[in-house]
Amino acid sequence: MAERPLSPHLSIWKWGPAMLVSILHRVSGDGLALVGLPVLLWWLGALAGGARSYEAFTWFATTIPGYVVLVGLSWAFFNHFCSGVRHFVLDIGAGYEVEATNRWSVVTTTSGIVLTAAFWAALVLL
Repeated sequence: MAERPLSPHLSIWKWGPAMLVSILHRVSGDGLALVGLPVLLWWLGALAGGARSYEAFTWFATTIPGYVVLVGLSWAFFNHFCSGVRHFVLDIGAGYEVEATNRWSVVTTTSGIVLTAAFWAALVLL
């Protein structure tokens, strides 16, 4: 039994920025699918349902839990988008060096946060 190779998992691999980006990409994609789609459908149904149903949606959207959901969804969108751009660059064969991968991973994660902050600042200020 001791001669069998160990399967690669998180306890064997050294943690790095690329692992974080990969995990966040999956989390943000799942969040958009599992939370974003129902919120989008609720919003569209509220639009089609008339003034009272739209008021119910906007009431929830302007509560603290509503803002948490909306900020989380916007972060998930921007993070997933930036990570998708990173994957596109990798798919064309560029950026596979360790230093380049780590640098792009940090830029990707930071860009998702900065774009979310800029989006919400624009919403609040405009």
